[in-house]
Amino acid sequence: MSSAPAPRPGLHGDTLIVADVGGTYARLALADVSAGQPPRISALRRYACAEFPSLAAILAGFSATLATPPSTAVVAIAGLLEGDHLVNTNLPWDVSVDATRRDAQLATLELINDFEAVAYAIPHVAPDTLVAMNGDTRGDGRWPALVLGPGTGLGGALRFEAGSRAVLASEAGHAALGAGTALELQVLAQMLQRWEHVDNERILSGSGLMNLYPSLCAIRGVTPRWSSPEALIAAAHAGDDALAVETLEVFCGWLGSLAGDLAVTFGARSVYLAGGISSHVARFLDDGHFRTRFLAKGVMRRVLEQVPVWRVEHGELGVIGAAVWYAEHRRAAA
Repeated sequence: MSSAPAPRPGLHGDTLIVADVGGTYARLALADVSAGQPPRISALRRYACAEFPSLAAILAGFSATLATPPSTAVVAIAGLLEGDHLVNTNLPWDVSVDATRRDAQLATLELINDFEAVAYAIPHVAPDTLVAMNGDTRGDGRWPALVLGPGTGLGGALRFEAGSRAVLASEAGHAALGAGTALELQVLAQMLQRWEHVDNERILSGSGLMNLYPSLCAIRGVTPRWSSPEALIAAAHAGDDALAVETLEVFCGWLGSLAGDLAVTFGARSVYLAGGISSHVARFLDDGHFRTRFLAKGVMRRVLEQVPVWRVEHGELGVIGAAVWYAEHRRAAA
């Protein structure tokens, strides 16, 4: 999604502002883009979205820290662009593309889906930031690659090796949540009492953890103790709260099931698990619950056993991907 047909170079050649804006934090940086080279990222800063009245205020605040700010920005942001308006349920403010460009004093502003940006970054991920979780991970990247990640919401995209459209963005987080165990059916039944449509990110996201945990407490007849994802995750890591541990085990298993569903649906030859929550629950993702449910696809198990799955330990994929998107679209428009 973008505010113009194709990106244009900023006033300073191939130096531009890149941003990764989620429901909680926005990461902004400068990107130097050269043909045939990975983007060079510098001046990285993080902003709490709730502390600013608009996306434009964050962009303007970042520009104010620069001696000579570029006039071009590419922003990877959670949501779907409809005309000038961004559809998003997790941001603390509305986003108008034209108003944001004007108020941030930019000549060109491009908005792309946040997980579209993550998918663009995948070919540039350093091997030492990848943790193997399944399959034969010794070879080069296999395409198409499914990129999936829980954060404030749940993002997903498909990365192809080449072609005029290298990335297929999606709103997988808003597709209906499917249950695959008796316990998950009980949780889903509770969710359906609250919402007519229960989508994937009602459970498989940071906020979703705080739907899953009280549901499991109700099923087990236990009074909830934790009121934030951070406290819940800390308790699970400490290991002294059985319900906190079970919540993360169920969460990771359910996420593995969705990843397997999407890999089968799209014929993905590899899977990259990103997102802020993934790094916080890494120990639980690696303990087998994710992989067990990823493979539990009947006759497709043999196929999925060969699909390499990596957990990506890199926190800046969005800003890198925004720069790669700019470079690839500028080259295509040249």
